Amino acid sequence: MTAKEYLQQLHRADVIINQRIQEKADLQLRLSSVGGFDYTKERVQTSLSVGARYEREVVKILELENEIDCLIDNYVDLKHKIIGEIHELQNSKYIEILYKRYVEEKRLEEVAVEMNYTFQYVILLHGYALKEFSEKHSIYFQCCSDV
Repeated sequence: MTAKEYLQQLHRADVIINQRIQEKADLQLRLSSVGGFDYTKERVQTSLSVGARYEREVVKILELENEIDCLIDNYVDLKHKIIGEIHELQNSKYIEILYKRYVEEKRLEEVAVEMNYTFQYVILLHGYALKEFSEKHSIYFQCCSDV
């Protein structure tokens, strides 16, 4: 894993949380919709439980809520950890660039505008910042080359 991949974990975790929230919203919408009934067919009494589908979907929603809570807790912990690791760098420009890029999830073009630097300079600083981060936290980025 590279320093960049390590820092991008925040974005990935955020995407997963948002997808689970959307999945829960879709289930809730489906649960609140009224199903149709075909009155043209002959009525036959069945032994299916009327609330079975409803109950399964409510259980699924509750499971998703628990999963979302757990994902959010893990995200908050990871975010706090990564922010702390970024703040351990010595160069304040590196700290600002990595924070804006990976914590605030801004594009490097936006970072350049906010910092009043050229885009090329921000790209250069970003590379140096990732290198320093990788060196500072080398335990995360050791390559397994036991050949």
